[in-house]
Amino acid sequence: MFTKNALDPLPGPRSNGKEYFENLLSRPGVRLERIVSHGQSSPEGFWYDQEEEEWVMVLEGEAVLRFEQPDELITLCAGDHRFIPAHQRHRVESTASPTVWLALWLKVDADESV
Repeated sequence: MFTKNALDPLPGPRSNGKEYFENLLSRPGVRLERIVSHGQSSPEGFWYDQEEEEWVMVLEGEAVLRFEQPDELITLCAGDHRFIPAHQRHRVESTASPTVWLALWLKVDADESV
């Protein structure tokens, strides 16, 4: 067993412009990731449409998310979190540098209705 801090150390911006993804915990049907963003956003016209449910929390920084239906723009600041049901189309409009997220992914059983 070991103890780590989700905010230390933080990787700096990558030369390829991509975010950092770190798997913190993985069990059947559940995955917890730390994501570190440095000003990234979704490509123009791109929408996430995920098979899994997702719960996200911003630990540090700020992120703006857009949801397609209903059309909604939200800002997540440090400490804010949001549950995103499977197949709720959304995109990342912007992130501060740095923004540290926790993302909890939950597999939806085929016989469960969302």
